[in-house]
Amino acid sequence: MSFATIPGIAISRWKSQSTKEHYWDLRDLLTRWRRLRQNPEFARLVWQNQLDFLLRRVQPVTGECSLRAQAAASWLIRAWESTPDDGVSMGYFPCDPLDRSPNRNGWRPSYPETTGYIISSLIDYANRYNDAAMFEKALSMALWETTVQMESGAVQGGVVTSADKQHPAIFNTGMVLHGYTAILKTTPNNTIEHHARRAADFLLADLKEDDHFYTHGPFVTNHRIKTYNCLCAWSLYRFGEQMQEKKYQQAALRTATASMRLQHPNGWFPHNCLTREEAPLTHTIGYTLQGILETGVASGHEPLINSARRGLLPILNAISPTGFLPGRFHADWSPASFSSCLTGSAQLAIVCFRLFQVLGDPQFLEAGNRLLNYLKGLQLIQTPQTPMHGGLPGSFPIFTGEYMTAGYPNWATKYLLDALLLQEKFSLNTRQ
Repeated sequence: MSFATIPGIAISRWKSQSTKEHYWDLRDLLTRWRRLRQNPEFARLVWQNQLDFLLRRVQPVTGECSLRAQAAASWLIRAWESTPDDGVSMGYFPCDPLDRSPNRNGWRPSYPETTGYIISSLIDYANRYNDAAMFEKALSMALWETTVQMESGAVQGGVVTSADKQHPAIFNTGMVLHGYTAILKTTPNNTIEHHARRAADFLLADLKEDDHFYTHGPFVTNHRIKTYNCLCAWSLYRFGEQMQEKKYQQAALRTATASMRLQHPNGWFPHNCLTREEAPLTHTIGYTLQGILETGVASGHEPLINSARRGLLPILNAISPTGFLPGRFHADWSPASFSSCLTGSAQLAIVCFRLFQVLGDPQFLEAGNRLLNYLKGLQLIQTPQTPMHGGLPGSFPIFTGEYMTAGYPNWATKYLLDALLLQEKFSLNTRQ
């Protein structure tokens, strides 16, 4: 990112919110600063992290895939163990301004959406390292998901809550279906199959004539189309494949193709963010590219694979030599954020690795390695007694970054684990 881009990023960031929204952001920031003083251990990490950002001194890490995958998987299990149920905590946020409980320990309640796709990561880990205990934990998470599924078959938005406060969300439903299909691929389970079908049927019922989903839930901006919902196509296709029922596969292809049709000639996808329509996060860009790519690979649909390639190529030019990637982009692919969305970087590393696997183009392997090696430089593995050990923050810098500020969302570490498993696989035959 050059100094010439700084004024444009600052102006676009300011214009993206109302004065009232900026006021509440400032209030939250001040609350975090006050709470930071109550957690010296986290405060030391925050100051070190901020200096590393300002001085650009993050050191990328090559190798160590197995060590870091184990640390990431262990962090996810600690997040699971931190809740009173069998869901995975939304994450560790020790300075969260919304947490008003008298005995704050930093761990948020269980999050059905991301627990769903964490299941598939833990199963991949269990298969890679022959860890039967890890599979049993993933199964416990999946069975818990069946107990909180809504009557309609949908999965609620947000952290777990009582039935009377649940709101259905298409994306969350697709992510839990992804976890169900990961279990069913490994072992038959009538309970999980039943609930997977209910989730898949909810997705089918929500698909409109334009082949887009519409039930987004109250936790994201209320735009008509959310392009990143196409990630649900992958889990829907997988379910149809497992059940040998083409109606699910056909619906998956319809919605993935609908998202592909929105793509601009330069690879850009509109309607593709949780909050800022004009400058989406790499997080949601990663969702879209993975959904289109994996549905294309599963179905053998070449245009979808080519669409993912076209959407990823402009991003490769924005990755710094060390692996830093801005967390948001405008429609001309100019950066729209000073900070990095680490979740998005991990997701895009995965898309890079998978495109290398599918197309054999070494530029994708090189870019995936660069992104992931930078993330490894931000994963703490020297502090085994802290809640931060093995996890990946939401943003870099952690305390002033724009995404999931001042904490460790579970999905950042989930995608880090997925990327590490892929890099380890490729490192057997290639040099990083």
